Amino acid sequence: MNFRRNDFDVTNRINTTDPVCVKLEVERLYRSLYARAHPTVLNRAFDDVVRLYRGDFPGYTKCDTEYHDLQHVLEVTLAMARLLDGYERSRADGPAIPERLFQLGTVCALFHDMGYIRRVSDTRHRAGAEYTTTHVSRGARFLREYLPTIGMPEHADVAGLIVHFTGYERPVASIRVPDPIFKLLGSLLGSADIIAQMSDRCYLEKCRDRLYPEFVAGGIARKRTDAGEVVVFESGEDLLRKTPTFYRNATHRLDVDLGGAYQFARTHFGGNNLYMDAVKQNIRFAERIHPQGEIVLRRQPPSTCC
Repeated sequence: MNFRRNDFDVTNRINTTDPVCVKLEVERLYRSLYARAHPTVLNRAFDDVVRLYRGDFPGYTKCDTEYHDLQHVLEVTLAMARLLDGYERSRADGPAIPERLFQLGTVCALFHDMGYIRRVSDTRHRAGAEYTTTHVSRGARFLREYLPTIGMPEHADVAGLIVHFTGYERPVASIRVPDPIFKLLGSLLGSADIIAQMSDRCYLEKCRDRLYPEFVAGGIARKRTDAGEVVVFESGEDLLRKTPTFYRNATHRLDVDLGGAYQFARTHFGGNNLYMDAVKQNIRFAERIHPQGEIVLRRQPPSTCC
């Protein structure tokens, strides 16, 4: 097959709209590293995240953010498992990631964006995207409460710190974790978040059609300054044209703030970093888009994931 299907990962093998497909691949990687069966805690976490995004998790409404949806979460979780695998296979004298921390990293990936999901009792917000600037902190609070319910109480507090490596509420350098191994987990997760979304087959279309409306609802499309209100993104097309700038910023974050952890994907894939290959292909296409939109991207319908 010489083309990549829209709902599939960078290998064109894993359907990232299917939680079972992603769970089976994560399970395969776990078994290959630790020679053990897939732990109950991960089965429970996969089941719970599907319930959460579908609106079947007690106390929460259905996910209503079309960019930060279940497919995005599954893509990040798959990328996280692959980075964990790549690290373990190439760490040399570096600290080992034991089974329990592989589980912790996977659970953090599954729930890293749950802060976009509203509570049933929420009467102040009409959409989850209104939590854009605070969603990481909301997710951290959720994990502190959730981990004890799946038998991981010892990691409840540090999980809330690890997910902050995926956001911008705190500078990465200011996140204080109790052991360097947790900084590694955070760097792997923050890297997985970036490379998974930017390598999506439909990344550019999703930025224009799904991410921009979230930016508007979350107050990101406009910025208030002492001189007044500044328009950051005029439209979805404007956001699309500025995507190459995002890439330059993301590259700095990957290489400097997150310590180049994304490079462990190269070991996992046996020599090539398929994520970065796909990211660069998306960016090359974005750079070809004329300011007047002469290259027309297809419209992306709302996600039908699960």
